[in-house]
Amino acid sequence: MKVKRMFVAVLVMFLAGTFGHVYGEDTATGKISPKAQAKEMVIKAEAFVKENGKEKAIEEFNKPDGQFVKDSFYVFAYDLKGTVIAHALRPALVGKNVINEPDSKGKLFRKEIVEKAKAKGEGWVDYKYLNPTTKKEKTKTTYFKKVGDMIICCGAY
Repeated sequence: MKVKRMFVAVLVMFLAGTFGHVYGEDTATGKISPKAQAKEMVIKAEAFVKENGKEKAIEEFNKPDGQFVKDSFYVFAYDLKGTVIAHALRPALVGKNVINEPDSKGKLFRKEIVEKAKAKGEGWVDYKYLNPTTKKEKTKTTYFKKVGDMIICCGAY
C-alpha cells in the first residue's frame, strides 16, 4: 500500500511539472514563465482599455513609471498601419511609422505583428531586439492582441 501511494505521489508530481508549463507556470518554483508574464501584461492592458478608454490607456502605457512597465516587461502599442502610439521606454518612437523597419537580421517583425493582428486578432512574433535591462541584443518574442483599432504588445526575452 505504501509503495502504491508513493508511486501515485511521484506520478502526480511528474504530471504537475510536465503540464504546469502548458499554463506558463514553473510548478517547481511557482514562477510564471516570461512568455506568460508578457501575455498577462497584454490582457491586463486590454482590460484597462475596456475600463478607461483608448486615450487614457495610451496615456498610461506611455508612462515609464506606470503600471504597464515592470522589469524588462512593458506594454507598447501600434495603430493598424504600424505607427507607434505608445512606448514608455522609447518615447521618441511615438508617432513614428515603423512597419518597414527591420530587426538586425532584416526581419520586418512589426509588419508581421500588424498583419497577424489584422488576420488573427492575436499571436506571437519572434525577432532580435535590445533588452532594456541587460543592454544586449537578444531574441525577443512578443505577444500581441488587436483591441479595437490598436495592437497592444508586450515582449519577453
